[in-house]
Amino acid sequence: MEGYCVKCKAKKEMKDAKEVTMKNGRKAMKGVCPSCGTGMYRIMGKK
Repeated sequence: MEGYCVKCKAKKEMKDAKEVTMKNGRKAMKGVCPSCGTGMYRIMGKK
């Protein structure tokens, strides 16, 4: 899963990506940047 790293300011493949459900019920992918180790987050569709 590809996400945006705020620290590197680039789109990268997430490491250890897991699907999570946010408080509002939307799904998201949570992972780690392979370069700097910063947490990455990508919000998915409603379904």
